[in-house]
Amino acid sequence: MNKTTILCSEINGEGPPLLVIHGFTGDRSTMSSIAEPLSEDYSVVCVDLPGHGETGSNLEPSLFSFEETLSALVEVTDFYGLEEFNLVGYSMGARLSIGLAVMYPDRIKSTILIGATAGISDESERAARRRSDDRLADEIMEKGIEWFVTYWMEQPIFESQKRLPSESLDAFRKQRLKNDIQGLANSLKWVGAGSQPPLWRQLNLISSPTLIMAGEEDTKFRSLAVRLNSGIPRSEIVIVPESGHACHLENPDFTLEAIKVFLEEVS
Repeated sequence: MNKTTILCSEINGEGPPLLVIHGFTGDRSTMSSIAEPLSEDYSVVCVDLPGHGETGSNLEPSLFSFEETLSALVEVTDFYGLEEFNLVGYSMGARLSIGLAVMYPDRIKSTILIGATAGISDESERAARRRSDDRLADEIMEKGIEWFVTYWMEQPIFESQKRLPSESLDAFRKQRLKNDIQGLANSLKWVGAGSQPPLWRQLNLISSPTLIMAGEEDTKFRSLAVRLNSGIPRSEIVIVPESGHACHLENPDFTLEAIKVFLEEVS
């Protein structure tokens, strides 16, 4: 593990570089179903986002912001000497991946988005979401990490994960409980969907080939995938069967194979 700027990271494997970004409440271990097998053919860089895993909570709150996190991710790739890299992001990591592809197009060779959105375009809806995220962040601090992890895993978007083996669900819970309570609260407040600048009008700036993935049962993000596809010039959609929002966890074999095929094509 390396401490690169504000983010902790690690690199495994040899070959074309691939940056992998986890979702909210995760850490770099939660992307192992993609990262580990791809490290056989790629140099896979995994990070812990601010407030997650080993990237501590004792950061200035402004360092959690969307723009600062993008800068920190680029600094990680600079640390490893990666002038151009492929990119995989899930959920919050997918939002950040869109930000990277929009703002640093010359650095991105290809982009893979899992459960992605480019933000909330309606100003009043975005403000309402920001207030909701702020309230939840306050509740995390008031009620504690165990309350929050139980609450979070019961969200409707994760309903399809209840089909997974109990040992997998237990592992997901234990991983989430390792996160720092202040770090999760700061992440919600500073890089939640309500705080992110919407990027829908900038999608045409994404020059890299882009694979947009959504679970068959994830109705909301299937619709968002279509909207993303209409805005990103060189993009395609893959719908992952028998899965919801976290298709890389719920149907890892199908998801991994689709990613491998895409990366081989862009290579």
